[in-house]
Amino acid sequence: MRPPVLQRVIVLTVVAIAAIASPAKEKPAGKPGDTLAPLWTEPKDLESRDLFYGVGGKAKAPTPGGAYRYEKSDTTGHSKGYYVFGEDGRKWRIKIGSEAQSEIVVSRLLWAIGYHQPALYYLADWKLTGTDSGDDEMKPGRFRLISEHETEGEWSFRENPFLGTRELRGLIAANLLLNNWDLDESNNRIYRVERKGGGAELRYVCQDVGGSLGKTRLPVGSRNKIVDFESQDYVLGVEDGRVLFDYHGRHGATVRMVTPEDVVWACRLFSRLSDKQLRDAFRAAEYPDDVAARYITKIRDKIRQGLALGTSR
Repeated sequence: MRPPVLQRVIVLTVVAIAAIASPAKEKPAGKPGDTLAPLWTEPKDLESRDLFYGVGGKAKAPTPGGAYRYEKSDTTGHSKGYYVFGEDGRKWRIKIGSEAQSEIVVSRLLWAIGYHQPALYYLADWKLTGTDSGDDEMKPGRFRLISEHETEGEWSFRENPFLGTRELRGLIAANLLLNNWDLDESNNRIYRVERKGGGAELRYVCQDVGGSLGKTRLPVGSRNKIVDFESQDYVLGVEDGRVLFDYHGRHGATVRMVTPEDVVWACRLFSRLSDKQLRDAFRAAEYPDDVAARYITKIRDKIRQGLALGTSR
């Protein structure tokens, strides 16, 4: 007979293993406008949203050609970057590299359909001051305004207050339509935003979305490659009530949460965007017109694939 202490260790080990292996449990859906507000708000003005300037509008845009004072380098993640201060004192996080453009576009599209996003802009012309490293001066970069909120930490698609809701699963469906293969919790942030009248509110933001507009594959996908994006479909069918996506990344458990109804819901929102709005999203990241047109054609095709799930059941 095993000693009591050893038995306890064995039991706890088994429980721990089971907890790790078991899928996330869903909670009952929350009430729109109440518990969902930190994640999603209904975009009643969707058809008129400005996808060139995005959520921050023209008023918050950084100054093209302006000087930005170096604070420190950002060595995390895929792309090189900096923390800087503009001449007006606002703090920005700059990202340089292959995902700078794709992050602008995907962020614009997620904001358009109701999901919280930070103010993002793309500058091809800017100057870095206060450092001896001049290699990246004037290189195009994604500017994210970070002086408007505090970050409360990370959140996971499989552990959050919105499990079981159409809006959470719709966010996953939207990311999959745009071939975002990097659904790690390290890319999601909880923002603490001060209200104008006092107090603060939390926002659950799918923040670093640059691993998109390429191809999903293992161990990592591609970013910002139109040929890769055109090579993959969106949905392949339905099995046991779950959508079979043309997805080949490492987040299969998250992807399997999505139902056909979630895909249709997200695609109906996307379908309300005009071609001008889609062009503006790509124009904001300075894509060539011909490349933007190819992306838009494929996005429209994937929206149709998603909407077809609503008529094939």
